[in-house]
Amino acid sequence: MSIATRNGTGSVDAPINPPKVVRQRRVRPGLLGLAVLLIALGGLGAAFAVTSVRATGSYLAVARPVEVGREISAADLITVQVAGGQGLRPVPAGRLDEVVGKRAAVALVPGTLLTLGQVTDDPLLGPGQQQIALGLKTAQVPARELHPGDKVLLVSTPDDNADGGAAAAGTRFSATVIDTVSPANDSKVLYLALLTRDVPAVVALAAQERLAVVLTEAA
Repeated sequence: MSIATRNGTGSVDAPINPPKVVRQRRVRPGLLGLAVLLIALGGLGAAFAVTSVRATGSYLAVARPVEVGREISAADLITVQVAGGQGLRPVPAGRLDEVVGKRAAVALVPGTLLTLGQVTDDPLLGPGQQQIALGLKTAQVPARELHPGDKVLLVSTPDDNADGGAAAAGTRFSATVIDTVSPANDSKVLYLALLTRDVPAVVALAAQERLAVVLTEAA
């Protein structure tokens, strides 16, 4: 580039500005590491979401009430889709044939997932036994929650209206717990397997509220 002078001495070259250098921003190593970490965490989150979806499976649920000791049929069960059911350990739908024909070890409630602990191959009533239901107060049963298969002893308590001789040491009856129900009030219902010959006496004592339950062997 040239410019003209006033005195006519001719043109001279004008000074040229040096090119402007744009400084590149320096990437701080800490920020770069943070970006890599966030990308990695995002990938792990996506993988977890995919795994959770894949964990959804088909399991067996109870379709209608099944009483304790009754044989389970295919009509008693339905197939449901459950996500994350592994922690509950429900019975997979593919094992339906393994469950049908077994007996309910506890009362099966509609809308609940079925587990293998709720069914059994063992007969709940042995030879010469009958099933009875006893409604007892909480103070008449052990503090520990009773479970199917527990062995208990039914002990008759003294009759306050009888003479001294009749109020002596109580009679004992051996029984096996089939199921238990805890109503909202202060009471419990025990379903027991009892020798047939003991049923009349136990029923009479229960009507008089003269029975105490002692746990002798846990299942």
